[in-house]
Amino acid sequence: MVPHAVIQRRPKRSFQIVPSLGLGEEHLSCEETHAVVIGIEHPARLQHIKKLELELLISAIIKKNVDNSTWEWLKDRGIVVSKEIGSNQLIGTFSAVQRKTVKKNSKLTEVEEIQIDKLLPGFSIHDWSIQRLCRVWLLMQINSSDKYNYLKNIEALFGNAEMNELVALYSALPVLDYPEEWRIRCAEGIRSYMGSVLEAIMYDNPYPSGYLSEPAWNQLILKALFTDKEINRIVGLDDRANKSLATALFDYIHERQAANRTVNIQLWRLVGKFLDENNFDNIYRLFQNGDIIEKKAAALACSLSEYEPAKILLQQESNLKTAIEEDKLNWNSLVEEQKKYRNL
Repeated sequence: MVPHAVIQRRPKRSFQIVPSLGLGEEHLSCEETHAVVIGIEHPARLQHIKKLELELLISAIIKKNVDNSTWEWLKDRGIVVSKEIGSNQLIGTFSAVQRKTVKKNSKLTEVEEIQIDKLLPGFSIHDWSIQRLCRVWLLMQINSSDKYNYLKNIEALFGNAEMNELVALYSALPVLDYPEEWRIRCAEGIRSYMGSVLEAIMYDNPYPSGYLSEPAWNQLILKALFTDKEINRIVGLDDRANKSLATALFDYIHERQAANRTVNIQLWRLVGKFLDENNFDNIYRLFQNGDIIEKKAAALACSLSEYEPAKILLQQESNLKTAIEEDKLNWNSLVEEQKKYRNL
């Protein structure tokens, strides 16, 4: 067995042994070690390596956004936190980030944004403050080999956190170990009345779509609607669309229409797959009476449907149908068009 090496296949079936980024054998199960030896990356190990790469990338971004003394302080505190069994140093450092770093947003390049998305699809830090980024990096330094202590220490942070610290904690959910253990915390966060906390959970965060139960996911979407959030920034909208959510959204649509009020155009994205004889009239009315943005949203919704009348309705709007097929009209382009339309 070669616990400290990754064996990579080369042409002519020869092998090369390369360093494994320092991962110790204590982090490898028998199944993972077997996969490494035969030259196949085990999914859990591959995910671990991607997290290390993400941590290195975030380190580089922080380093170029702060002065040398701040970076040295953060590195030193990271080492202390990584060796700590309890949570006193962690809590103190997590709080001290506010005093030690400047209050401005971090700057990163387009290449860095692409690299982050490649390592953790859906995840983005493009509008994060430096303090938020430093706190998430600090969380990535916590030793997770002892599950009980790891969970206890991070729960201690949640219990002592003020608003900006909560933003960092919920932003970090995709990079925390033992992801299944944070479902309840995430669901609790959705009930928050703090807008920035909600946005940390909802925006550019792949954790909710990956781990929340269907009821909790549906609650997140409804909360986003009721609080007028940018729904298009929620990761996994299309994959997590479901009948139960669609039913609740059609009830919401009826209430809004009865009061002569509009609905968020992204809502139609979540109901298109579930059009039938009981709700098709909503889309038909949108086609007939909506403005150009709403009409395009109706067309996009119909393009998701297997319901024959929806297909026929879209077929009658040949220009919109062609634009959708050529990807000139999609949900993201519609959001941008709506912004311009509102500014006219």
